[in-house]
Amino acid sequence: MNELVKSLPSPTLPGLHLPCVDAHKGWLFKWTNYLKGYQRRWFVLSNGLLSYYRTQAEMAHTCRGTIPLATAHIEVGDTCHLVLTSGGRSYHLKATSEGECQKWVSALQQAKSNATLLMHHSDDSGDEAPVHQEDRTLTQGVLKTLASKLDDLSTCNELIGKHGAALQRSLSELEDLRASTDSTDKVKAVNERATLFRITSNAMINACRDFVDVAESHSRRWQKALQHEREQRHHLEETIEQLAKQHNSLERAWRENPTSYTGEAFCEGDASDENDEAEFFDAMEDSPAFITVTDTSGTNHMQLQRTRRSRIPDKPNYSLNLWSIMKNCIGKDLSKIPMPVNFNEPLSMLQRLTEDLEYSELLDRAARCDSPLEQMCLVAAFSVSSYSTTVHRTAKPFNPLLGETYELDRLEEYGYRSICEQVSHHPPAAAHHVSSQRGWTLWQHITIDSKFRGKYISVVPLGNIHLQFHSSGNHYVWSKVTSTVHNIIVGKLWIDQSGDIDIVNTTTKDTCRLKFSPYSYFSREVPRKVTGVVEDRDGTAHYILSGTWDDKMESAKIVDSSQGCGGSEGKQKTVYQTLPPKLLWKKYPLPENAENMHFFSTLALTLNEPEEGVAPTDSRLRPDQRLMEAGLWDEANSQKQRLEERQRLERKRREAQANQALEEGDLSLDDSKTSFCSQDIEGYQPLWFEKRTDETGESSFIYKGGYWEAKDRQDWSHCPQIF
Repeated sequence: MNELVKSLPSPTLPGLHLPCVDAHKGWLFKWTNYLKGYQRRWFVLSNGLLSYYRTQAEMAHTCRGTIPLATAHIEVGDTCHLVLTSGGRSYHLKATSEGECQKWVSALQQAKSNATLLMHHSDDSGDEAPVHQEDRTLTQGVLKTLASKLDDLSTCNELIGKHGAALQRSLSELEDLRASTDSTDKVKAVNERATLFRITSNAMINACRDFVDVAESHSRRWQKALQHEREQRHHLEETIEQLAKQHNSLERAWRENPTSYTGEAFCEGDASDENDEAEFFDAMEDSPAFITVTDTSGTNHMQLQRTRRSRIPDKPNYSLNLWSIMKNCIGKDLSKIPMPVNFNEPLSMLQRLTEDLEYSELLDRAARCDSPLEQMCLVAAFSVSSYSTTVHRTAKPFNPLLGETYELDRLEEYGYRSICEQVSHHPPAAAHHVSSQRGWTLWQHITIDSKFRGKYISVVPLGNIHLQFHSSGNHYVWSKVTSTVHNIIVGKLWIDQSGDIDIVNTTTKDTCRLKFSPYSYFSREVPRKVTGVVEDRDGTAHYILSGTWDDKMESAKIVDSSQGCGGSEGKQKTVYQTLPPKLLWKKYPLPENAENMHFFSTLALTLNEPEEGVAPTDSRLRPDQRLMEAGLWDEANSQKQRLEERQRLERKRREAQANQALEEGDLSLDDSKTSFCSQDIEGYQPLWFEKRTDETGESSFIYKGGYWEAKDRQDWSHCPQIF
């Protein structure tokens, strides 16, 4: 047994040396800036460093940059793309083929693994020898040692069981002794067995101690590596978030001056790649209210822009049982259910409609398109982008009061002006008009049909959205899909979009059908998936659209099509061969601390920001909404009840006046007009919109003008006092 104890293996592992890793070389395309795009560079991977040169000849004298892989993050994108992030900078690379990209990724990951292991060993302290060891061999050696210790423990366990049973038998025999002549031999046997049991137990304890020592010694190394990875991940997340904000600022600044913006990244010259990749965002970060532009005379000047707010007070943590309020409202119109502000967000439905303009740059790009089919792709991406802000927004916007308005003047930043008005209260309907100096006009008349179904709430927007481009005259028409809020009774609230959007260019008769796939637990499809096909007036498909409504949309040009295998109901599916997809739209990252600010986007945070000179009916002046945003929810509930009661009394007054006028004969109805809208009965007419029939035969409220002129004069004498 003593031999067994002495034969236990030592936890010390033999030293292992890393093999020399051969250099990997080749051409890759590297992103430089928005003017030059991707540029061909010669890359060399050696000793954990990725260096790049303009040509192979430059290897002898000029290195354009070096990326240490020990602390780099490697991310594989789509279509031969990969991104390396190191030291707060991101390097966007592109290979010529998928196979070449995979070779580079494998080589980079192996080099990163080796470099990380070398760094960890150089940082180790204590009595461990600073010997360089290959990660895989080291892990295998540790596992082999632990397995050996487990075998020893198993052997000791068997011996303890065997000797323990023998000791128990001896003790039983000792109790049964009657004759004193046998007692001495029996006691001697018991002592021998007890000694064997003690030796085996000691061996068991020593083996356990060795096992624990080995595990603990390497667990410290692994914990250190894990902590390092966590710190790296946190650093990378902060870097990526900062880069996304900077990228967003650059795009916005470029959209404002697409032909004349001359930031640091747009400098021409061939001095070196370092100039191509200069961090030109820093000046914008330091002074967000200013951008540098170049006028026609070639002299630089500073243009002042208003700095919009980037945060609102944090949402209070109030708990309220939604089911206790809504259990008696199943099947009712959601707009008629009295709800406390606890289930609202501090924006009105008019502001939510205006939030559709978050990605107005898509329409700016579409206005510059010569091809109506490419223009259709951008219009389709714009129609999808309006849902990206809703993925976390399960709260209900405020129902606007009758006559409530909302303006958004972004002429200086984005070239458009927007005006909304609540034109009806039952059913709730809003009219919206947007005019852009960048070549397009958008208008819509939306009626909300919302129902509470017990387990979920469905919101169905009724009405069409119209978009017309000034230069081409192309007129697009589409409608919205159904929004559904799930888990009303139990569970976490979540929102889904489902249905089809049919976009029609009434000028060229081109069409696009977008399908929003409803979420299914059993489906293998990507959640929130959107697909579509762009067809000309003859039904020929030209583009495939794909993506998700909460992230991005891409388009792929069709180069060939064929009939595939049979689909459902015996129909053959059409198989399209396309070119690589191009990105149409990508969602902006949410602002910092968005989870405590109702998950508002950058634009949404500014929608309720106070503005001077707006109409007295503007949503920004609504007291209950303003109090809720400030976190004073009890006061907001009191104001909400006051406003709703005032609106009910005003409605009854208008109805009484209309009925009295009918009785007195002041209002007459001829035989050909036996029906009229509720606004006529109530005697209410919108201030800024009027009902018309357009060329498509649709009757809707159209902007009749006058709002911006009244704002310039500050003449709001015709506005009702609704607050």
